[in-house]
Amino acid sequence: MRHLRVLRYLDEVARCGSIRGAAQKLNVTPSALNRRIMDLEDELDAKLLERRPRGVHLTTAGEVFVRYIREQLGDAERMREQLEDLRGLKRGTVKIACSQALAHDFMPRQIGLFRARYPLIGFQVTVADHERAIQLLASYEVDLVLVFRAPFIARLRPLMSVPQRLVALLPAGHPLAAREQLRLADCTGYPLALPERTLGGRQLIEESIARSGLRFSVAAEANSFELLRGLVAHGGMISFQIEIGALPQAVPAGVVVRRIDSRDLNPADLLLGQLRDRNLPLAGAQFVEHLAAALRALGGSPVAAAERGDRKA
Repeated sequence: MRHLRVLRYLDEVARCGSIRGAAQKLNVTPSALNRRIMDLEDELDAKLLERRPRGVHLTTAGEVFVRYIREQLGDAERMREQLEDLRGLKRGTVKIACSQALAHDFMPRQIGLFRARYPLIGFQVTVADHERAIQLLASYEVDLVLVFRAPFIARLRPLMSVPQRLVALLPAGHPLAAREQLRLADCTGYPLALPERTLGGRQLIEESIARSGLRFSVAAEANSFELLRGLVAHGGMISFQIEIGALPQAVPAGVVVRRIDSRDLNPADLLLGQLRDRNLPLAGAQFVEHLAAALRALGGSPVAAAERGDRKA
């Protein structure tokens, strides 16, 4: 599979945006790496890189070819795993992008449970907002996504969905903590710590604000749910999180979770998905089965073939 080496070279250059940086990672000299890529450009009769003083950028042809490279490398990895499986080995790598709400407890817990059964399987996990996660999937950088409010693309094949509502996180001594359920209007007048606007939970809140006309006192915004939980525990603020990110084991001491009245916030789906018409590596397929069981326990259900747009054979 020596022909894959030069493909990996170009893929690494695309990721680094620099021939020198890629050469360091690949343990080759920059001149040798540049020469191999120039040979590839000659072979394809197409310019793949635009060389600039501060690095390199893919040309349009380069972008097309890198997408092809990542598909080929993914196919090679799946074939290698299948050969290893025939030899009785349970090796492989699961490449998944997930929403930040899952990063603190749910995803580490599921990976730990899975690796207890398959200790030779490794993980490459990217925590990303829903837009970025789908981009990573579409560019073959990950094989799976588990994201909240996934944007629609025709190439996405939904596997499982779990309805998720926003809940409020409050300090245990907060005046609203005595209530079992809150209206969003109850939170006006109190300092809020909100996720940044690229995150799905914040978008749900913004949609509700647009409908209701409520005005909130936003004391802090952050792209880290870990920080938001800290602002609740130590800053006396109210924050919001989807249910799966606010399970009892995921909430720090001194913080309580309260439901938001369903009249104020509509639920949205947490989605497990892969690319359509693309076979998963064995490790990824096994992890899908594991995640599906965990999501079913939280009220998830498989996405019907008609709903996900599968074509009949």
